[in-house]
Amino acid sequence: QVQLVQSGGGAVQAGGSLKIRCKIVESAGRMYCLGWFRQGPGQEREAVAHLYTGGGLTNHADSVKGRFTTSQNSAENTVYLQMNSLKPEDTAIYYCAATYLRDCNLGQGGFGYWGQGTQVTVAS
Repeated sequence: QVQLVQSGGGAVQAGGSLKIRCKIVESAGRMYCLGWFRQGPGQEREAVAHLYTGGGLTNHADSVKGRFTTSQNSAENTVYLQMNSLKPEDTAIYYCAATYLRDCNLGQGGFGYWGQGTQVTVAS
């Protein structure tokens, strides 16, 4: 059974950094796309970033571009979200997600496997 296990995150002052780790356990095959989403208090879940595992191509939402970076360690079947220059508006539960599909741009519905979520809190 495929599982995505998240770790990291936590609480930090504005301007600080945090990192979230997402390990894919027992996948039945290669996950072609890995994504990050977040849901702030009273908000809809939104896309943060995604990564194509084949070539490592990444895309980041405009709201986090230049501050957040997603990367992978293929040997460990793990993806990371490095978050720098954090702002209070980045406060949210962050989720990693994975799909066997080769298109990262299908929205949340394109991702069939999700991590348990990680709280990130940024104090002003």
